[in-house]
Amino acid sequence: MAAKKTSARRATVRAKRAQVGPAQFRPIGVIRSTLKTRAEAPKQASEGAPDAWLEVDSRVADGADGIKAGDELIILTWLHQARREVLKVRPRSDPRRQLTGVFATRSPDRPNPVGLHQVTVREVAGNRLRIGPIEAIDGTPVIDIKPVLCSTPSS
Repeated sequence: MAAKKTSARRATVRAKRAQVGPAQFRPIGVIRSTLKTRAEAPKQASEGAPDAWLEVDSRVADGADGIKAGDELIILTWLHQARREVLKVRPRSDPRRQLTGVFATRSPDRPNPVGLHQVTVREVAGNRLRIGPIEAIDGTPVIDIKPVLCSTPSS
């Protein structure tokens, strides 16, 4: 009988662990840019985006140890001004283009507006990284920083 109760408790614990709750994150920094509005921002960094400062929050600043000028990084942002109810867009806001699901586009408007930006580190100054080019607007929360992994040719 005790074995059945133990087995039932384990099953309950496994079921609770398997339940997906709301995702939570804490921004680790913020973008400080000359771009102040969405209208000013180019659609892609390669279309004339400026460099900007990424201010790393002091509570996680040790996590940026080892980042240096010249490094290539992936910056994940939370596109805080995005419209989260949008599921279809006209790519590049071109009215001549067919409505397309947001998951097949780089639209900032989407249910979970995570921005993905590949940048070069220009300068490191304390807990601030000068990066670019980046099309994120001033005040955009940063949710993660990752190095670009270089693939090595296979022999």
